[in-house]
Amino acid sequence: MAPSDVLPLAVARATLGGLALHGARGRAVLAMLAIALGVALGFAVQLVNHTALAEFSNGLATLTGDADLIVQGGRAGFSESLYPAVARDPGVAVASPVVQLEATVAGHDDTLTLIGIDALRAAAITPALVGDARDRLDLLRPDVVFLTPAAAAWLQLAPGDTVALQSGVDLVRLEVAGLVHGEHGARLGVMDIAGAQDRFAMDGRLMRIDLRLAPGADAHAARERLARLMRPGVAIDSPRSNLESTARLTRAYRVNLDVLALVALFTGGLLVFSTQALAVIRRRVPFALLRSLGLTRGALVRLVVAEGAMLGVVGAAVGLIGGWVVATLAIRWFGLDLGAGFFRGVAPTVDMDWIGGLLFGACGVAAAVLGSYGPARDAARSEPAAALKSGDVDLAWGTGRRAWHGVAAVAAGATLTLMPPVFDLPLFGYAAIALILLGTLRLLPHLSAAMLALVPPPRAPAAALALAQIRHTPAQSALSLAAIVAGVSLMVAMAIMVTSFRGSLDAWLGQVLPADVYVRAGAGGDTAYLPETLQRAMTALPGVERVEFLRSTSLALAPGAPRVTLLARDIDRQRPEQRLALMGTTIVPQGSDPPPAWVSEAAADRFGWHVGDVIALPLADRPARFTVAGVWRDYARQQGAIVIERSAYVQASGDARSNDAAIWLAPGTSLDALRTRIEAQAGAARLDFASATELRAVSLRIFDRTFAVTYALEAVAVLIGLTGLSSAFGAMVLARRREFGVLRHLGVTRRQVAAMLATEGLALGAVGALVGLVLGFVIALILIRVVNRQSFHWSMDLALPWAALGGLAVALLALSTITALVSGRAAMRADVVRAVKDDW
Repeated sequence: MAPSDVLPLAVARATLGGLALHGARGRAVLAMLAIALGVALGFAVQLVNHTALAEFSNGLATLTGDADLIVQGGRAGFSESLYPAVARDPGVAVASPVVQLEATVAGHDDTLTLIGIDALRAAAITPALVGDARDRLDLLRPDVVFLTPAAAAWLQLAPGDTVALQSGVDLVRLEVAGLVHGEHGARLGVMDIAGAQDRFAMDGRLMRIDLRLAPGADAHAARERLARLMRPGVAIDSPRSNLESTARLTRAYRVNLDVLALVALFTGGLLVFSTQALAVIRRRVPFALLRSLGLTRGALVRLVVAEGAMLGVVGAAVGLIGGWVVATLAIRWFGLDLGAGFFRGVAPTVDMDWIGGLLFGACGVAAAVLGSYGPARDAARSEPAAALKSGDVDLAWGTGRRAWHGVAAVAAGATLTLMPPVFDLPLFGYAAIALILLGTLRLLPHLSAAMLALVPPPRAPAAALALAQIRHTPAQSALSLAAIVAGVSLMVAMAIMVTSFRGSLDAWLGQVLPADVYVRAGAGGDTAYLPETLQRAMTALPGVERVEFLRSTSLALAPGAPRVTLLARDIDRQRPEQRLALMGTTIVPQGSDPPPAWVSEAAADRFGWHVGDVIALPLADRPARFTVAGVWRDYARQQGAIVIERSAYVQASGDARSNDAAIWLAPGTSLDALRTRIEAQAGAARLDFASATELRAVSLRIFDRTFAVTYALEAVAVLIGLTGLSSAFGAMVLARRREFGVLRHLGVTRRQVAAMLATEGLALGAVGALVGLVLGFVIALILIRVVNRQSFHWSMDLALPWAALGGLAVALLALSTITALVSGRAAMRADVVRAVKDDW
């Protein structure tokens, strides 16, 4: 800073008094809250994810201990005959076999992660899994279990109590022999591996083999040797890959929420811009006086930008506190399950991420600084002599900008929509939305001028004057419209996307839930299932017209990648569209072709599968060949899913169990009567019954609750837009005091001035609504066709909420008119003599 600026800056700080003393206190508070909203949302998402991954990392450290490598397969596991070959490798010092199951607990709606270990071998690799037993022989007993403190607290059990776990439709009762003291909050139960295999129908199967290499062994060579031993569906990898795989599953969800936070920061920056613009107009005379006293233009810019930075600092501080509160409540109410199903039953405290906090706080301050720079630059460009003379201010924001800048930005954004994802993230899609939005905002002076030129001249003098005013001041119109167009367009885009998603989900549910009643064994998981005997009994029950069974498992198709869900169901290969939401071309394998497999969009995208391809799926440790017969829409499994005929699955795997049953009732049969008959066949085990209507209603209710935060952000966007419009109108009214004074001297009444302002508000509201609707539709198309498709591999049908959009347009016109009137109260109360005194 130049020495000559020190005295004028001191005078400026003492005399200007900041925004609070110049009529912008309420708008400054709203600007800070907008910044705080964006920071809080982004920081909360970061904290939840940081805590989740930290907890998963701690749990993984407990589960894998000192393992250097892990041999693992799909949900059905692999043959334990692989174990001796792996254990005999010269580079392996210790090999610890593991069975890991999600066990259904009697009387509870959630599952318990059950770990079966060989305690003698696990003590050398995963000592945290070895229970604290009073009698060391308890570690080898097949009828006992050791619980982590979190599991014991959840089940309200102590050593000596009994826990009942469901195996098929039978109950297995295990004595709690002690606790497992791992440094994590996961709900785990640990028992002897032989007991787990015997009691939960896993004879001869393993899920994992933990390996610790011999001292001095070449890890790379050992891994290559072991890889040659692997069977289809079994891979060898490092423990770290599980954490990376989990992070990839939740990454798209987190990034989308972070983008919503940046949108809130962007609209907050627009509000800071309009707030500072109004404050600059109110203080133009003091600014001119300071310039006359020697304050340089650069110092004046720094002064105004510093005021905006203070808004950002306060907003960021409030946002960081709010983000911590939101993250704490989210973890307490919803847990750490970010949609991937890995964090169920974990309820730790928030793990503070200081680096993430500094990053989002800096983003909040940056948004406020950027929002202040434009008004600061315009204040510095004003000539002191002209500003000291009472009169109207030439609002020149945005003048001199050529249309091609905006056109180039829009064109570049349109081009980016054609780009592929980067690391499975739609980064180019987000950039396209940003460029199209910024380009449209830059084109606003030209768009508003072109649209208003089409309006015929009104007969009423006040309306004619108002229309002439906004026609000949397109830059002022752009200032008024910027915040409202940004807020409305984003609200319209989200409304269209949510409506399209909900409509597509509703239609999808109607297609995949065709039966009258659905029966599931227990609360899901691995240990509860419908055995063959119960399946036959259900089919033969009176009142049952038809039953279709489903077996759900998962397959490991690529090392380090999330497992793909395999759905083996009773399905007619000639008419698969009766059960699946098929898309595009489908085929029916003929003759000697491998049996059909219908792959979801996510699976097709991940593995590059196309209709007609022949793929190999690992079933019972052997590759089974299938023909890709079609691609279907699946909103339930982001990691991908494959549907095959249940008969083909049973033939290849020998597994005739099922997880779910879809039942069509005979006329006159009630759900309650059927439930009573099936429960009599199942005995004491838990079966969940639900009608298609109930499942559909629950799914849509979950959807609406998930998008509740989106609706709140939409309301905030419109509020920010209207506040920005109010600030812009306030600035223009102050700048046009002389104009209103002259009109009043010429006989124009206050009512007519009010009519002028109302007309201007209505006209600008109409332009903002139209541009916002069109821009919102374009952004919605990008969200649906690019962002959502590349993030989650889901497609959806476009649906427009006509009633909601029409209501929004009408409400916007009314609110714009009212906002213009309220903001212009000062002009209607102004002393007409003082307004034009310098002209006499």
